[in-house]
Amino acid sequence: MVLLHGIAGTSSTWDAVIPRLAEHYDVLAPDLLGHGESAKPHGDYSLGAYANVVRDLLEALGMGRATIVGHSLGGGIAMQFAYQFIERCERLVLVSSGGLGREVHPLLRAATLPGAEAVLPWLSTAGSRGVGALVRTLRLLGVRASADLDETWRSFVSLEEPAARRAFIQTVRGVMDHRGQRVSANERLYLAEGLPTLIVWGEKDPLIPVRHAREAHERMAGSRLEIFPDAGHFPYRDDPERFAAVLIDFIGATRPFPTDAKRLRERLRAGPVRPSSASSS
Repeated sequence: MVLLHGIAGTSSTWDAVIPRLAEHYDVLAPDLLGHGESAKPHGDYSLGAYANVVRDLLEALGMGRATIVGHSLGGGIAMQFAYQFIERCERLVLVSSGGLGREVHPLLRAATLPGAEAVLPWLSTAGSRGVGALVRTLRLLGVRASADLDETWRSFVSLEEPAARRAFIQTVRGVMDHRGQRVSANERLYLAEGLPTLIVWGEKDPLIPVRHAREAHERMAGSRLEIFPDAGHFPYRDDPERFAAVLIDFIGATRPFPTDAKRLRERLRAGPVRPSSASSS
């Protein structure tokens, strides 16, 4: 099982669920390129590049196929991984995932604006010196006192390093603009038909609306949807026991996706099925 964190996060975000999952599976939770303890080079921070790095990591460790679990940005990477390397993907788990709709919180859209590079150093330094002012600002932006607030604060603190800020800006601008998310997986979801998929979301997510989860569930035939009513953007931290139990149950109830190059080729040639329009009098 591979756990992919969100933007400006690190592998430590999964600390509350890894022990339970590790009782059943081999768990790999990397710091993504440009994040945490991983390298932060000048280079490509697109979803495709991230998916390549995940594939390379699995290959380097001698691991074959895996269940790919992605949160927020990690969800977008997970879908890109399934698109590029479907033969390496047994199951797909999307947690408060990006890439399923246009809307996203203004806090993230602001990073795409000119001058964001000048503001981020102040926010990260303020976060590292004291949580008070930053907490008040985040609450005004709708980030409630929960795992959302804790994780968002930790994200700002992680950007104190210039190389981390550069990677953050490049990553954000690669997937969204000032109007919201501009990279969408919706046109390619048909290629994952038959891939066991679990969608987990917090009903009170302030960053990416829960509506994206419900709409993705309708588009992905056979997918399983789990909404945590009292959770925000980090349902696996708001309720780690339930999250681990749901994930373990999902894996136990599904079979790994069979690799079939012929079927994938046929789907690519056919393209997505468009709903027919009907007129009414």
